[in-house]
Amino acid sequence: MAEEQYDLVILGGGTAGYVAGIRASQLGKKVAIVENQLLGGTCLHKGCIPTKSLLKSAEVLHTVKTSSLYGIDTDEYSINYSKILDRKDEIVNQMYTGIEYLMQHNHIDIYNGTGRILGSSIFSPRPGTISVEYENGESELIPNDYVLIATGSQPADLPFLKFNHETIVSSTDLLKLKELPKSIVIVGGGVIGMEFASLLNDFGTDVTVIEAGESILPNENKSVVSNLKDHFAKRGIKIHENVLLSEDNIKINNESIEINNKELNVTADKLLLAVGRKPNTSDIGLNNTKIKLDSKGFIEVNENQQTAEQHIFAAGDCIGKLQLAHAGSKEGTAAVEFMFEDGSIPVDYNSIPRCIYTHPEIASIGMTLEEAKNADFKKARSFKVPFKAIGKAVIEDAEHHDGFCEIVVDQSTDSVLGMSMIGPHVTELINEVALLQFMNGSTLELGLTTHAHPSLSEVLMEAGLKASKRSVHA
Repeated sequence: MAEEQYDLVILGGGTAGYVAGIRASQLGKKVAIVENQLLGGTCLHKGCIPTKSLLKSAEVLHTVKTSSLYGIDTDEYSINYSKILDRKDEIVNQMYTGIEYLMQHNHIDIYNGTGRILGSSIFSPRPGTISVEYENGESELIPNDYVLIATGSQPADLPFLKFNHETIVSSTDLLKLKELPKSIVIVGGGVIGMEFASLLNDFGTDVTVIEAGESILPNENKSVVSNLKDHFAKRGIKIHENVLLSEDNIKINNESIEINNKELNVTADKLLLAVGRKPNTSDIGLNNTKIKLDSKGFIEVNENQQTAEQHIFAAGDCIGKLQLAHAGSKEGTAAVEFMFEDGSIPVDYNSIPRCIYTHPEIASIGMTLEEAKNADFKKARSFKVPFKAIGKAVIEDAEHHDGFCEIVVDQSTDSVLGMSMIGPHVTELINEVALLQFMNGSTLELGLTTHAHPSLSEVLMEAGLKASKRSVHA
């Protein structure tokens, strides 16, 4: 038994967990985090950070390949993939060291073991005490006032297609590969699949994407998706939509994968299974509580991140909302502030940016025009500004991509309902729109804000002006 009771015990030291822990510490609370792997979770070790490191190397390589468009002739170049991996690992280690320092600086106790929620007993009238089991078989009990479940998620497989971590691989497996595959089939056209399709193509891998649904990236603006598909086609990335696979048309060999059905016939060295992520909610003691799970195993919470047990909260991938690191941070912070402060602001998912780090990049926030109309915004209208109208974008993009920014406006209130962009560095530009949303700004305010010239962000100013019928360049 821990020597003293904690105000908060957090199951999981990923982004949602450690950020929530820091916020609770800032409020003067005694906090413990239980983590059975490394602090930083999927984002730092198996997702956001290592993937974006590879994407940066792919971006540099793409620039080298197209350098003649900028007046720089490069006769020879080579890919040192070992060095690319070393750089990735150095970045991850640097960020990990930083998180360890933050835990010490904020006086957060770390228990390196597997945590489970215990039920009520003669020692506790309600469930919530955490049992920590260590690798050596020993265990320890941690009493607390509140629990935050932030156990994250892991790559999902299919009933007829399981990971063998050799030819059938997950995104985690790909990050560990010491050599690039010559060819790969990516099953799943979501964000993870598209980012790996982009970076592997830049590295010279032959890429085929298979999506069971009507379209890749089904939650994004249709014009944006169509634009990305055109770019991918020009780069040689093959995308097959509306293709349902089964055990009968997949042959797994020792060193390759064969897919044969009426729609396509393809053989590849590897198959990346990118069909989503499943929550880490089994074997954490939920059976000892009243906590409810949805049909996919995600924890059900209210707008304040509370579960059916009022003193137990949940945040991050395990609740199945946006499944983004920054969304998890927001959820964890909101949960802590509801626990320990008189008031808190529930998470507004329409104000959280969504970014896809392909080439070209995609970023969005809020609703598309179709979603706005379905939500009964009768005076919703969209306005589009092409990046070719923005001088800095033309300078940045010698390939003359036809990217654009599309703003969705409620004309009855002049408020921004959403924004979608595809083009250079839009994953940075979207944060200005997030601030606009947080401050409840209008399209006119966006348009009248002076933006530096030349800069990519002028596309946002032009979008605001266009919605206000005052556009200059678009």
